[in-house]
Amino acid sequence: MDFYERVKIILAEIPEGRVATYGQIALLCGRPKNSRQVGYALNRGLAGKGAPAHRVVNSRGILSGAASFDTPDMQKQLLESEGVEVFWEKDGWRVDLKKFGWKHTMEDAVRFHAMLKK
Repeated sequence: MDFYERVKIILAEIPEGRVATYGQIALLCGRPKNSRQVGYALNRGLAGKGAPAHRVVNSRGILSGAASFDTPDMQKQLLESEGVEVFWEKDGWRVDLKKFGWKHTMEDAVRFHAMLKK
């Protein structure tokens, strides 16, 4: 299965009000070293229209995909509309991953693996 199709499938599973990291998406796609490729997919729209790209942040919880949205603060606004608290730090807007990070289970990972194998 195409990597970008895998990204699309995993993105659709991120619950509203939660965020995932680029690395987490890459891992669940079966390509743990391809976090930059996840970012590329989101930036270029390769994960499909309507993909919840706003729910993806970097490994420190920083909103690093502003260039992919219509306005620089759109990702922040979309997350806040889902109840995710976003706060400012010297490195930029950030989300507390311990509080709002998507905590997928091993059962989720096994289910994704089976879906992506088809």
